[in-house]
Amino acid sequence: MPRGNAHQSKVHYQGKDEDFVIFVDDVKSVQNWKDDLSIPLAQVVSGFKIFVTHKHGAQNAYDEASKQVLENEFGSHNEDECMKKILEGGSLQETETGERQGPKNDSMGPRSAH
Repeated sequence: MPRGNAHQSKVHYQGKDEDFVIFVDDVKSVQNWKDDLSIPLAQVVSGFKIFVTHKHGAQNAYDEASKQVLENEFGSHNEDECMKKILEGGSLQETETGERQGPKNDSMGPRSAH
């Protein structure tokens, strides 16, 4: 059975001092939210975490954004308000990881010859 093959959607926002990334359920849910702001963020965002990439773009390692970083960039450390600004001003990105094939247990546990 193949493993991996996961679909991932995120919104990348390039700020003054940092790049921010939030993960979303899918592109369609973000577009629906932009058309109807009464849709709750819980139906759009995958986990309520905002990540920073330290100006390395959207494809790098992510660290959780501190309240001070959010305050400096968005004028608020309220994560809901910051997420709304990221969703409104950020760019949507979709990626799909390739499936991984291969042995799952090379040693075959106690069945292998030593």
